[in-house]
Amino acid sequence: MIAVGTIINSKKLVFSNIPATSFGCCRKVTSSSTKVVVPIKAKEMSLKTSIEVSSNEGGGISSTDDSCGSKRRSTNIVWHKCSVEKSDRQELLKQKGCVIWITGLSGSGKSTLACALTRALHSRGKLTYVLDGDNVRHGLNSDLTFKAEDRAENIRRIGEVAKLFADSGIICIASVISPYRKDRDACRSKLPEGDFIEVYMDMPLRVCEARDPKGLYKLARAGKITGFTGVDDPYEAPLNCEIVIQQEGEVCPPPEVMAEKVICYLDAKGYLQA
Repeated sequence: MIAVGTIINSKKLVFSNIPATSFGCCRKVTSSSTKVVVPIKAKEMSLKTSIEVSSNEGGGISSTDDSCGSKRRSTNIVWHKCSVEKSDRQELLKQKGCVIWITGLSGSGKSTLACALTRALHSRGKLTYVLDGDNVRHGLNSDLTFKAEDRAENIRRIGEVAKLFADSGIICIASVISPYRKDRDACRSKLPEGDFIEVYMDMPLRVCEARDPKGLYKLARAGKITGFTGVDDPYEAPLNCEIVIQQEGEVCPPPEVMAEKVICYLDAKGYLQA
């Protein structure tokens, strides 16, 4: 029998006897007086639990609201700070991390702008990543539906991932309808002042519906899908966004022109230099 240290909620070590045979790997240690069989894994476990007394990732579950209003179920957690910080990563990349949040109706050109923008920045040697609303639902958010609560969670998750990209020094481009101001504002609140750049694709509903790239407006008008933004569900336009993309008369600007408008903003605000 051997004594192994374990952690309980009071963060004290409690020693219990565990049969040495329960561990699959042992080695012989010879002393001047006797031979002792010491379970290697037991020693490693004892060392690990002694070091990790201050960590309790298996804490109880609660429904604590975080600063963005979402339910946070993890308790007894502490942020672990690393010696390599955002400024170090930005210096390495020769740019500043931020989130470019492109919002607008379905068919307004969000994905078109996102692709043109990332291509133009890439040609200038800038590291970007696009979080497209549909693409994210193939993996990270594949478990979410289009019900109101799931749509809000979809935006929250995208906001959290975008924040991580920005913290890594990458220029993150999020292309997602995100129809409600409160959800977009919650994502903005996660980032330092100025690092959330909201781009509003202010295109008329008739233009978006005429494009109807996925045929969703037609389905919504026929009543085959419900809760569709712009038809039977509202879109709340930004009140204080950084950039607005509109038609020039009756003509939509080319993707390259839209991308250049965003790049000019980034350059003026110093995001294209470390």
